Amino acid sequence: MPIRYPNGKVKKAEPGKSILEQIDGSKEYLCAKVDGKLVDLAYVLQDDEDVQLLTFSDPEGKETYWHTSSHILAQAVKELFPNAKLSIGPPIENGFYYDFYMGDYSFTPEDLKKIEKRAKQIIKRNLKITRHELPKTEAIELFKSKDEPFKVELLNEMDEMVSTYTQGEFVDLCRGPHLPSTGYVGAFKVLSSSSAYWRGNEKGPVLQRIYGISFPTKEELDRYLKKIEEAKRRDHRLLGRQL
Repeated sequence: MPIRYPNGKVKKAEPGKSILEQIDGSKEYLCAKVDGKLVDLAYVLQDDEDVQLLTFSDPEGKETYWHTSSHILAQAVKELFPNAKLSIGPPIENGFYYDFYMGDYSFTPEDLKKIEKRAKQIIKRNLKITRHELPKTEAIELFKSKDEPFKVELLNEMDEMVSTYTQGEFVDLCRGPHLPSTGYVGAFKVLSSSSAYWRGNEKGPVLQRIYGISFPTKEELDRYLKKIEEAKRRDHRLLGRQL
């Protein structure tokens, strides 16, 4: 049973052990494909499975990286704003976002700075991220006890078995996969906030959406932010000519 590394190296794997237990401790490896299915590195291997390790260079690796980053963002918001209600937080083409119900409150630029600072603290805590599979009924009770009505609404439409992910005191409803721990995220940046309707319904609750981006290194993040600024300047020059 092989574990295939991105550089072409192949290592023999043992069934009954997780993928993470059988590879070196490098944070370069983020998740894996087992017989073509995307899984966490905590996945325990069975007999005769083919394992392909994924990095940030792989689309699925990048998506997993940004998905975990969205959970870190959500945890930061919940620690700073305990009354915030969790909605959804997917990876997107460039980075990630998370939607929160804040009543009549809108996040301020100062709030975003505090949220980014707290997210970086959560990364430094290197919290282990753990997947739990449970019946939908138990998950509904769990999120009811946490006063998370949007999660309960989503759960009511799901199959009988669902999964959650836990990091520290933070728990979220999620299919995954995710990184092994929050410490896998290198450089993290909160970009902006806006409003959005729950499920795109203009008659529904108005949510506060926070966008972010993350990379394995600060150098990659700096290059990305520079690219964004250059694009904005080009847009301004084009707008000036049009005016």
